[in-house]
Amino acid sequence: MARVELRQLEYFQMASRLKNITRAAQRLRVSQPNITVAIKKLETELGILLFDRSQKQLSLTPEGAVFLSRIDTALRCIEDAVLEVNDYKQLQKGTIKIGIPPMMGAYLFPKIFSGFQHLHQGLDVLLFEEGSMSIREKLERDELDFGIVIISNMTPSLNVLPMSRSQLMVCVSSNSPLAKKQSIASKDIARADLIMMKEGSYLREILQERLKQLKITPNVVLESSQIVTIKGLVTHGVGIAFLLDFICDSTEGIAAVPLADPIYVDIGLAWKRDRYVSKAAQAFIDFCSSPEGQAQVIE
Repeated sequence: MARVELRQLEYFQMASRLKNITRAAQRLRVSQPNITVAIKKLETELGILLFDRSQKQLSLTPEGAVFLSRIDTALRCIEDAVLEVNDYKQLQKGTIKIGIPPMMGAYLFPKIFSGFQHLHQGLDVLLFEEGSMSIREKLERDELDFGIVIISNMTPSLNVLPMSRSQLMVCVSSNSPLAKKQSIASKDIARADLIMMKEGSYLREILQERLKQLKITPNVVLESSQIVTIKGLVTHGVGIAFLLDFICDSTEGIAAVPLADPIYVDIGLAWKRDRYVSKAAQAFIDFCSSPEGQAQVIE
């Protein structure tokens, strides 16, 4: 039987995910030769090649792909076992990794975090700002504990806790003729220059689907993942943007006008269904479920 070390498996898994030995070494904070030697030793122990090194980008062999699927499961079980044992610390220590889209990060998370930290000062919360689609993928791969995202069309493998409902608004410059309208019609959008969130935003997907239904080919002049940048561009009349109501309401220089056919989205907490829930993670779920936690989102 091959004598395989846990360290070798962890190096192999990270190199497979990143498709690059150097980036894997940086992520794991070890030297590149350490990973190279460990993976070659693993291949020798198994008697197979795990990677095809003939291409510029590191890629798995068919045998390597099968091995990775098993290793992902095994390492997740080990991680869950360690989490379960650490629960005996009774929330004295712990880390929670949360993904949140840029559109929500600056507006929702500070209030949620401050309320949670007040109750659990011994727990560390790590924030990762990414697009909704990327967050969902990372939840599936067990790279995040939670995502605060739009919870429409979630896969069955994810649990969701609804927290609030928001409306998608059309943000226009206060000096624009559109600012005086009660609602924005499809013909107004067809004539306008649009400022869009970058690919990976679920809101962008929702909006693109609506425009497709209306048979509108959008005139996108700029894309950005930075809300401050988008709002600044709208203020200066560069174009119109589509943002959630709590982000653009009461913003100087911007008028938030609803669509003639409104779009509502539900925001909530998402996490992997079959993953062990640590006491620290359960504490965060309990907080978000509580009236205090709900108040941080809808106020």
